[in-house]
Amino acid sequence: MAEKKFEDLNLKDAFLFSAALQNPETCRLVLELILDRPVEMVNVRTEHALLYSSDFRSVRLDVYADACAENGLQVGYDLEMQNEGKHLLPKRARFYQAEIDAGALKPGEDTEFLKPSYIIFICTFDPFDRKAYRYTFEERCLEWGFPLGDGTCKIFLNTKGTNGNDVPDALVEFLRYVEQSDDGCASGLRDKRVHKLHGQIKALKKSREWRGQYMWMEELLRRTEEKGKAAGLAEGEAEMLDLITKMMENGEGDMVPKLKEDEELLSRMREKYGK
Repeated sequence: MAEKKFEDLNLKDAFLFSAALQNPETCRLVLELILDRPVEMVNVRTEHALLYSSDFRSVRLDVYADACAENGLQVGYDLEMQNEGKHLLPKRARFYQAEIDAGALKPGEDTEFLKPSYIIFICTFDPFDRKAYRYTFEERCLEWGFPLGDGTCKIFLNTKGTNGNDVPDALVEFLRYVEQSDDGCASGLRDKRVHKLHGQIKALKKSREWRGQYMWMEELLRRTEEKGKAAGLAEGEAEMLDLITKMMENGEGDMVPKLKEDEELLSRMREKYGK
């Protein structure tokens, strides 16, 4: 895995994104910039599921949050930074929706208590090749076009969009900052919320605790690779280790545990990364 200093990370890097959004205020700012409406009382639950075994390792870094909308309604959010794998996004969105719903109700509780939810992918590529900054999906009747009203919404953002006239300026500035989270980029932006976000990111990058956690994760991955080489892995095992590393670097670590059981997924990943 290519080494990158913690202070040089951008928001598009999954580790910094996850670390930053553990701060409820940072998460609130990001949600407001994405949804273009006030968000209050954010409660963040960031998943750091570190899976480690002789066959695979993965780090899943995505963010779950509950927040109040302007009308006081409780809403659930799942946010993920995505740098690769656009052909898998629709099914991943479906899976994440199922995860949110599965944990939303207590045993015996009626489905009417399911809260509205958003699945949000922030992509550093165009997921649907329409050159748009934002793609929003809701369940609708194909014959008549009216909404189903199940309270679910899926948003795919694209940092490479070109339709600036169709979305708020603040969203465009935020997506630009995602790609380059430094003073140079921030100096050319006008939205106060993005400047406030930059201040929080700068403070985070000075944190010894977070720098230490990042270095620990990098060291863990490095040692695992070295251990594999020292043990004289068979050619196929070495290729699998390299494949897993590339998947993790590109934000697909949560799919690693499925490689053993899903031959079709393994085949797709090998084809994608030339393994």
